[in-house]
Amino acid sequence: MDKLSLGTLGQHLQTLRLAQGWSLSQLAAAAGIAKSNLSRLEQGNGNPTLDTIWRLAVQLNVPFGTLVAPIRVPLGEDGVEVRLLDQGKDTPQVDAYWMRCAPHTVRHAEAHTPGARESLTLISGRLEAGPEGAIETLSAGDTLTFAADRPHLYRTQDAWATLLLTIVYTGQGDPP
Repeated sequence: MDKLSLGTLGQHLQTLRLAQGWSLSQLAAAAGIAKSNLSRLEQGNGNPTLDTIWRLAVQLNVPFGTLVAPIRVPLGEDGVEVRLLDQGKDTPQVDAYWMRCAPHTVRHAEAHTPGARESLTLISGRLEAGPEGAIETLSAGDTLTFAADRPHLYRTQDAWATLLLTIVYTGQGDPP
């Protein structure tokens, strides 16, 4: 992530944390990250992983898209790129993402907020995806919807996979 995007993310993260009355120590402990790493992130320094950003969003009780909304560049690591396309303002809240996974990539995603549902539509390639223990294989044009409030994964084989991903926040812990 470029320096401007890191700074934007850090300021937005701090604003959300303070609005909810969390101290640096409280949020860091709840998200399972070091306080010094959270402090660096809020200052626009550091290189957060997708998992770190997800954990912070879950602890702040906001959708991932709310946390990354000010950033216009794809977020990525370990062969996965994700970019927020749009974020609904209705109830339930719906976030839409573009995602691309490199060949031979396995991405283990942590559970989203309670009640969250995820839908994937594969644009190109092949992808194995879904909740751990209930993985399905998708080909171009296939769609899969599953409960995303438990750990799930995305796995590619020999080719890139490109997909559209939506997350619908419809349960306890959803944003108001």
